[in-house]
Amino acid sequence: MPRGKKKGASGAGSIRKKIVTRNGKQYQYWEARYTSGYDPGTGKQIQRTITGKSQKEVAEKLRSVTSDIDHGTYIAPSKMTVGEWLEIWSETYLGGIKPRTVEIYNCSIRVHIKPALGAIRLEELNAHTIQKFYNDCSNKGLSPKSVKNIHGVLHRALQQAVLIGYLRFNPTSACVLPRTQRKELRPLDDEQIAAFLKEIHGDKDEALLALTLFTGLREGEVLGLRWECVDFFRGTITVNKQLQYKHNGNGEYQLQPTKNSKSRVIVPATFVMKMLRKHRSAQLECKLRAGQAWEDSGFVFTDELGHHLKTWNVYRSFKRTASAIGRPDLRFHDLRHSYAVAAIRAGDDIKTVQGNLGHATAAFTLDVYGHVTDQMKQASSARMDRYIEFVSGQ
Repeated sequence: MPRGKKKGASGAGSIRKKIVTRNGKQYQYWEARYTSGYDPGTGKQIQRTITGKSQKEVAEKLRSVTSDIDHGTYIAPSKMTVGEWLEIWSETYLGGIKPRTVEIYNCSIRVHIKPALGAIRLEELNAHTIQKFYNDCSNKGLSPKSVKNIHGVLHRALQQAVLIGYLRFNPTSACVLPRTQRKELRPLDDEQIAAFLKEIHGDKDEALLALTLFTGLREGEVLGLRWECVDFFRGTITVNKQLQYKHNGNGEYQLQPTKNSKSRVIVPATFVMKMLRKHRSAQLECKLRAGQAWEDSGFVFTDELGHHLKTWNVYRSFKRTASAIGRPDLRFHDLRHSYAVAAIRAGDDIKTVQGNLGHATAAFTLDVYGHVTDQMKQASSARMDRYIEFVSGQ
């Protein structure tokens, strides 16, 4: 055996000392060579190397590699970086994802993940490095929810790398995420709802805002609602699409499936259906005035030429109303919360509210609006106390 050469413990590799001269100065390191397999075309052995500063370090690496080979869990080293894999993953493995979701994923990759982790070799990415990245995101002011979303993208991308065989395990699984705190809901109360209805009365967006307030539809679902989904005979509305803005620089909108890709049928209050009938008549009058310039888009809510409404125009109209009733902090999504709270307080069971909102489970609905049922239980207890006092004469 040549001097400085040591046979690997498993017999699958060897370790030797290496000395190189650079700029007139000698450097020493240790190198191990091992056989990782055989070339299927030529049948020749595939030789790979491991290097380290000490013989002990290299020996430990060699033992780990040969053990993986023996157990069939060995993954050949790759020079692919995290950034390169993210590009491959984004271009190849997001085919079944909604376009808007893909845009959000790519934004997280471009703005956050690649600048911090993109240059690291994929196989060298570890939980400690990722955890530090998450901590840095929090220290820079990103909310816990934003960090959780970034984690979701990275975890999904690395999980695909595990399935392919580029990684043995997903390092994000060992990371600890910042605790998310659900923001306190501030739905409209009874007086504010009355003021809201009074403010939008006669407004061009009256039907749209009232429908949202009394059905809990999401903004995209309202904007994407089509007349074919409104059944005046049965008094129902089928929610099966949402209109989403495509952030591609062209200002395009696309009809997409609902958030959970499931359709639902709701039975709104008679007040809502009457308002939609009135709105339908007003839209037909607009069509007559527009003549050939009218676009028969089929949308329930359109501009004066039949085109679908744009989100920012609806937002401006809504914010004017919110400010007028003394709630400039109100978000469009708060109309959905206002409906849910009002429905529960009115006596609707959680399962019905869940179905109308399009939540995946009643448990999620309870998690979001559980405080309302707690208030109802306390009110029930107070009513029972008054009743007991009445019948007992105490």
